[in-house]
Amino acid sequence: MPGAIDLPLVRTLPVQGRDHATLLQELEALRVADADWRDGRVFSLVYDPGHAHEAFLQEAHSRYFCENGLNPMAFKSLHRMETDVVRMVGALLHGDAETCGTMTSGGTESILLAVKTARDRARRLHPWNQRPEIILPTTAHVAFDKAADAFGLRIRRARLMPDMRVDVRHVKRLINRHTVLLVASAPQYPHGVVDPVADVAKLAQSHKIPMHVDACVGGLILPFIERLGRPVPLWDFRVPGVTSISADLHKYGYTAKGASVLLHRSKDYLQDQIFIATDWPGGVYASPTLPGTRPGGTIAAAWAGMQALGEDGYLALARQTLAAADALRAGIAGIDGLRLLSPDNMPIVTWTSAAPDIDVYAVADQLEARGWHIDRQQDPPSVHLTVMAGHERIAPAYLQDLREAVQFVRAHPGAKSQGNAAMYGMMAKVPFRGMIKKTVRDLYLELYGPEGGKSQGDPAPPDGFVGKMLAQHGEKIDRALDAYQHLRARLMGRN
Repeated sequence: MPGAIDLPLVRTLPVQGRDHATLLQELEALRVADADWRDGRVFSLVYDPGHAHEAFLQEAHSRYFCENGLNPMAFKSLHRMETDVVRMVGALLHGDAETCGTMTSGGTESILLAVKTARDRARRLHPWNQRPEIILPTTAHVAFDKAADAFGLRIRRARLMPDMRVDVRHVKRLINRHTVLLVASAPQYPHGVVDPVADVAKLAQSHKIPMHVDACVGGLILPFIERLGRPVPLWDFRVPGVTSISADLHKYGYTAKGASVLLHRSKDYLQDQIFIATDWPGGVYASPTLPGTRPGGTIAAAWAGMQALGEDGYLALARQTLAAADALRAGIAGIDGLRLLSPDNMPIVTWTSAAPDIDVYAVADQLEARGWHIDRQQDPPSVHLTVMAGHERIAPAYLQDLREAVQFVRAHPGAKSQGNAAMYGMMAKVPFRGMIKKTVRDLYLELYGPEGGKSQGDPAPPDGFVGKMLAQHGEKIDRALDAYQHLRARLMGRN
C-alpha cells in the first residue's frame, strides 16, 4: 500500500510567494500516499478513460477554468453546453421532448436534489403532509440518508428478495399518506443488481407518488450493455411512472470529476427543484442546483468528452468493461471457498465467502498487502469491484493474487483476528450501531480536526475502550458476534 507523505505540514501562508516549479514538484511528491489508479489496482473512485481522452478532458476543462455557471445569462456558453449535455443524456435514457434537467456536481447532489424536489412538490400539492417520508431499498445509496437528514424527511426501508432486488410487496405495505417518493436503483452499488423498476413504478403511478431511479452508476453504461445484447430490465423513461433519474457523467460517462445529471420527465417536476429567494438585499437570487458557484470547466469537459467518445466510443468501452467483468467473475467462481453476489450482465463484481474457514476481511487484507485498493462491504461481508475497461489487462494478476490470498487465510486461521481484518469484520457485525458511529466520528475528527493531516499513513485501529476490547478479547468477540448474527438470521427467516 502507499507510504507516508514526506513533506512538512503547511500551517501558515508563506510570507513570500513560493516558486511555481518547486510547488509543482511538491504536488507530484504528495501523490506518494495516493491509491495508484493508473496501474488498474483501484476498482472505484477514478474511471480511467485512457491517457488520450484524459488529456483531451484536461484541455477542454482548462478552456473554461475561470468561468462560473452561477449566472446562465453571464456565461451563455455554459448554459448552452449544459443544455446539450442534458439533452444527450435524456435521449440516451429514452426521454422525450418534455424531458429536462440540470447538471450537478455528482451523484450525491443529484440525489439530494431529487429528494428536495419530492419534498417541495409535496409541500406544494399536499401542504397538510408535515411528516414526509421516502421509501428506499435497503441497498439504496447512502446519499438518500444524507438527503433525508438535510431536508427533514423520514426514511422507510424496504427489505430485499433473495436475489438482492427490492421486495415490491414490502414497498407496497410501507406506502402511506405521508409517502412523497419511491426509489429504485439501476443498478444498486453493493451488488450490481437492477431493482424491479417497472413494478415499483406501477405502485408509484397507482398512488400518484413520484418515483426516482438512482442510475448514478449505471446511467451511462446500461444503455450500451443493452445494445451489446446483454439482458437489462427496463429501468429508464420507457417505464411509465418513472419521474426522475440521476446519472453520473464522471463514472461510465468518462468525463471530468464532478459531473452528474438529474433528469425530470417534465417541467412539472423540475419546478420544485429550483430555489428562489426574493427578499435578500443583494437582489433576487435563484438557483436550480445546491451550489451557487458552478465550475465551468466541469461542464465544458462533459460537453466535449461525451461528443469525443460518441456512441461508438461508449460501445467499445462497454464491451471492454464487460469482458473484464466476465473474466473476473469466471476466475472468482473457480476459486474454492468464494461465491459471487453480482449478476453476470453488470460491470459490478462482488464476491463473498462460501466457506467457514474463509474470512472475507482477512482475504481483503492480504490483497491490500499485494498492492490492491480494496472496497469492503457488510451485510453480508463482501468485496466490491467496480470494473472498468482498463481492468481487462490486470484481471489475471488480480485473480492470481486472490487465489494466493485465499490459500494464505486457509493456511493461517489466526489471520482473521489480525490487523484491519478484525476491525472491519467485527464492526460489520456489531448490533450497537452507535458504537460504530462514535468510532468513525472520532476518526474523522482526527482527519479534519486541528491536527488534520498529521497522521501520514493509514488510519490506526481505534484506541480507548473499543481498541482495548479488540486487542484483548478480539477472538471471543468475533465468535460471539458470529453466533448473534446466526441467531438473528434464523429468527428473521421465520418472519
